[in-house]
Amino acid sequence: MSERVWIIGASYGIGAALAEKLARDGKTVFASARSEDKLEALAAQHEGRIRPIPLDVTDQAAVGAALREIEAAGGPPDTVVLNAGSHHPVAAEDFKADDLRKLVELNVMGVANGIEAVLPGMLARNCGRLAVVASVAGYSGLPTSAYYGCTKGGVINMVESLAFDLRQTGVKLQLINPGFVKTPLTDKNEFAMPFLVSAEDAADVIAKGLAGDKFEIAFPTTFVLILKFLRMLPYRLYFPLVGRSTGK
Repeated sequence: MSERVWIIGASYGIGAALAEKLARDGKTVFASARSEDKLEALAAQHEGRIRPIPLDVTDQAAVGAALREIEAAGGPPDTVVLNAGSHHPVAAEDFKADDLRKLVELNVMGVANGIEAVLPGMLARNCGRLAVVASVAGYSGLPTSAYYGCTKGGVINMVESLAFDLRQTGVKLQLINPGFVKTPLTDKNEFAMPFLVSAEDAADVIAKGLAGDKFEIAFPTTFVLILKFLRMLPYRLYFPLVGRSTGK
C-alpha cells in the first residue's frame, strides 16, 4: 500500500508542486485548499494519485471532517503537510490591526487547527509525520513583512516548542522554512528577492526532506545561512545590512 500524504494548502505554488512531485513518486496524495476548481484540475492530471478534499483550514470543524473523510477512504494519512497560508506585504504607514488579524487566522490558527486535528491520532498510533511550512521570513524582521513575518515567526516558535514533547514519541515533527519561492504570493513583493527558486525546485527539496529525519527543511542553503548569521548581529549592523540589500 502506498504512503498516504495529506497536503493542506495544495491549490497552487509550493503545495501544488509538492502534491505533483509526491504523486509522481507513487504516493497517494489528498490535496486540500479552498479552491475546489484548482484542486479538481490538479487531480485530473494525476488520475487516482491525487484526491481533492476541498477545505477552509480556518474552519476547525471542517478540518476534522476532512480528516474523517480521508480516514474513511482507507485509513489515516501517514504524512500531513500543513502548507496553507498567505502573504500581505505592508508598509508602516498602512499597518492595520484587522489586516494582521486576518493573516494570523490563516497562517497561525490554520496551522493550529491542522495540528489539533491530526496530532491525537498520531500520538495514539505512536507514528506519523507532521510537517509544518513556515518561512525564513520568520527568522527576523524583513522589509514589508510586519504581518507575514509575525505569523511565520509564531509558527516557527510553535513547532519548535512542540518538538520537545514529540521527540520522545514515534511522531516525526518537521519544520519547513523556504526562502523566496516564485509563486503568486511572492509576486506581490516590490523588492529584489535573492536566491529565488521555482515551486518545482522547492517541492524537490521538501520531498527529499520528508524522506529524511532532519527537523528543519530550510532552503536555499546559502540564503538560509546568510539569514541565520544576520539574526545574530546587533541591530546597529542588522538594519543597515538588510536595508541595503533590499533597497530599504
